[in-house]
Amino acid sequence: MDVLLSEVADGVAVLTLNRPEKRNALNSELTRALRDAMRSADADDAVSVIVLTGADPVFCAGVDLKDIGGGASDRFTPGTDTEPGRPWARTTKPVIGAINGAAVTGGFELALQCDFLVASERAAFGDTHARVGLLPGWGLSVLLPQAIGVRRAREMSLTGNFVLAEEALRLGLVNRVVPHESLLEETRRIALDIAGNDQLAVRALLAEYDETTSTTVHEALRIESRKANAWNADPATVAAIADRRQAIIERGRSQV
Repeated sequence: MDVLLSEVADGVAVLTLNRPEKRNALNSELTRALRDAMRSADADDAVSVIVLTGADPVFCAGVDLKDIGGGASDRFTPGTDTEPGRPWARTTKPVIGAINGAAVTGGFELALQCDFLVASERAAFGDTHARVGLLPGWGLSVLLPQAIGVRRAREMSLTGNFVLAEEALRLGLVNRVVPHESLLEETRRIALDIAGNDQLAVRALLAEYDETTSTTVHEALRIESRKANAWNADPATVAAIADRRQAIIERGRSQV
């Protein structure tokens, strides 16, 4: 089974994380496939907008802890084949997150890297880095405060508690909440609105937003990446993850 599905129609590429039996957790295969698919979609002249979603029932449960516990942590080191603080190379085209269910830790970081989010009523967002014993390396400590404010971001990260769809809308984390069954339809509709515009202008405007909103972010991402590289490469960190894994899974299930 392909771990990532890609479909292009009417200028919109839909990329679907496809490990539903593992709650779309990011192992090394899926991480590489996502990076490659983003790069291919960005280079494809038939694509104007990229939509990222997950195969039900969740968006993404984060990095596969079993993979890390087995010694594969180097495969998830931030910035190994992209710039620091990014899970995939920066795109010239808009990326919309269609969040169909829980987006947790690394999965939450994938969502935050999208230009904006459309959420199913079943969506939930949680940063459990502190519970796992890792530090974020894909931009969360920079992008989450940008989205909802520093104090709310600190609460989410330090408690590890989940925020459900309607609360995420109130906080400004997502742009809108729609019925689960119409999530992709509504997201496609927005994507088609973008695809119908002058694409040179769309990409220039997107690049302008990147520049004007990241005056101080680049240095923050470098700090995050440096700290995450050191922390996540520590053998003691890797060894401790397996001991925490089941408790983390059970707590997540009780909250979502």
